[in-house]
Amino acid sequence: MNKQDILQILGALPFDKGAYWLVAGGAMVLYGLREETSDIDLGCTKKLADELERQGHRVIRWEDGTRQICYGPGIDLFENWFPGQSQLVENIPVLSLGGLLAMKKSLGREKDKADIRRIEDLLRTSRQTQD
Repeated sequence: MNKQDILQILGALPFDKGAYWLVAGGAMVLYGLREETSDIDLGCTKKLADELERQGHRVIRWEDGTRQICYGPGIDLFENWFPGQSQLVENIPVLSLGGLLAMKKSLGREKDKADIRRIEDLLRTSRQTQD
């Protein structure tokens, strides 16, 4: 999925913009750090996770008690994954760059190392232009 695909899909979601935020690869795409992603991962509030579970969406429970909601093909919502660190990007709530960096580092996966470098480079460039 490219940027336009993501914007179209998320623009059609029937969720309150305060109840979810784009994370992972989708956030990388909206920040211009990648051209595309294979799926859309969202953080969400407990209230939205409760509602989606009541609607019958498949739920995976994690060891810490939070849920992963399988909303549809290629769209998963993760309860309380890096809440409170989002900003609007093209009218879509997206995990902040600092939050995205923390998320990628916490995952500790080999495949995230290049993303971490890209985010750090963008943050460094942003700080230099502010100075």
